[in-house]
Amino acid sequence: MSQESQGPVARMEHHQIPIYLGAMALGALLGWAAPSAAAGLEHAINPVLGALLFVTFLQVPAADLLRSLRDARFLGAALVVNFAVVPLVVAAMFTLLPADQAIRVGVLLVLLCPCVDYVIVFSGLAGGSSRRLLAATPLLLIVQMMLLPGYLYLFMGAELADIVEAGPFVEAFLLLIVIPLALAWTLQAWAARKPAGRRVSDAATTTMVPLMAATLITVVASQVPKLGGSLADAAAVIPFYVAFLVVMAFAGRMIARLFRLDVPASRAVVFTGATRNSLVVLPLALALPEDLALAPVVVVTQTLVEVIGMVFYVRLVPRLLPEPITAE
Repeated sequence: MSQESQGPVARMEHHQIPIYLGAMALGALLGWAAPSAAAGLEHAINPVLGALLFVTFLQVPAADLLRSLRDARFLGAALVVNFAVVPLVVAAMFTLLPADQAIRVGVLLVLLCPCVDYVIVFSGLAGGSSRRLLAATPLLLIVQMMLLPGYLYLFMGAELADIVEAGPFVEAFLLLIVIPLALAWTLQAWAARKPAGRRVSDAATTTMVPLMAATLITVVASQVPKLGGSLADAAAVIPFYVAFLVVMAFAGRMIARLFRLDVPASRAVVFTGATRNSLVVLPLALALPEDLALAPVVVVTQTLVEVIGMVFYVRLVPRLLPEPITAE
């Protein structure tokens, strides 16, 4: 790859936070200016998200994934913080949420699922172990899809069966996990054998930032027109999302210390506990019945709060978990 082509890629990677904030602002502007395009943009969410996850998985060699399964302490900390601590935090918040069922389902969908895409970027910017998070990504995605129906049942009870169908979960698992992961590993195998495969793989990995920006634009633009008279309802969940970010910073640090992780791994655990999988669970929210149409807006609201929160996390997590001072 020529130096000229590397320049723009390196600059995009260096300026990812302002790019993502700009993408969300552009999506909001597009949603307000052209509300009639929302339906078409909703249909584009799964394809663009599938492409984003394909590129994410492409950066996880199959051998690295197998090795990551032997990184017991890091994986243990990541699983505990996401699937034990987070549900307890959500349970403490749940009774305080607005009584509207759509709001509660939306909050549960988004807060119970750990992020698998831009968490890697933000963790790396704060000195976290992006490589460990990247290798753990497929496992975290599979576990959350397996546990989410059970968590929803625990929180919502028997009424859940009347509003949530299994079909969208199976479809999301196939479209957003199985197919992108299979395609990524197929391309890796081709790249290992042929120079042409290597060139295609290298070119694909440079699209991470543009694909993330495209995903944010598509998601925000498709949901903004739905706000309408529900702006106050969506705004009501913002304090809960902010509180979640604050609590999980300290909870993640506690779990990292419990597992005696080094500083980069500890920072990665804080980020995986705090960032949520709003983009991947959005298709599930969109598949809910019409009377729960507010749920996708509640999910997207979490994205807006979280990306802004990551601006602070990138600066504050290194202070929360500083590098040890070495004697001269």
